Amino acid sequence: MTNWKDTLERIGLALGISMLLGMLILGQEFREAVAESVAVLLGPLPDMLPIHITLFIMAAITGLYASLIQKYTIDWELMRTFSEKMKEFQKEYREAQLAENKQKLKKLDEQRAAMMGDQGRMMKQQFKPMAYISILTLPLFFWAWMFIKANPDFTMVFPFWGEKSLCEPVVLTINYWIVWYMICSLPVSQVIRKALDIGGA
Repeated sequence: MTNWKDTLERIGLALGISMLLGMLILGQEFREAVAESVAVLLGPLPDMLPIHITLFIMAAITGLYASLIQKYTIDWELMRTFSEKMKEFQKEYREAQLAENKQKLKKLDEQRAAMMGDQGRMMKQQFKPMAYISILTLPLFFWAWMFIKANPDFTMVFPFWGEKSLCEPVVLTINYWIVWYMICSLPVSQVIRKALDIGGA
């Protein structure tokens, strides 16, 4: 069972890394090819719904699978234990600094060096779901980018900004459709995470 799980994890990581490398190395042609594949899967859905609803559904879908992936790939007990250990360490270190306890500070510095290994494990825990999530999220983003680019007449009314074209950039390469996606994604993801009891609470 463990061997199958390890194999699936390696395949997932390889696909996620391949997706990122394809985006970086092959550029626009790769993004367009992936976007066309997603368009086939989505079928007539984007033509049936307003673009802001379509992006909301996309945010809900990505929020759901991202939360599920994090729930089942991250060792939340390990993360919570490390977080509590780090808080206790920082508290002791501050107290030793205020007391100018050089002997205690030296001991804590040695302890901090030993904790670096645990920190590396925490980073690995966080990287793994990111690779899996990218396998599903990047194709959807490529599709949204191509679909909205092909329909420059899509507009939305934003607070303070007024009516804006969704393909218009807010800053650098961040377009208004990405802003709307983020506005939808944050609260939806929080509701999903709370419903699934994600975070080791």
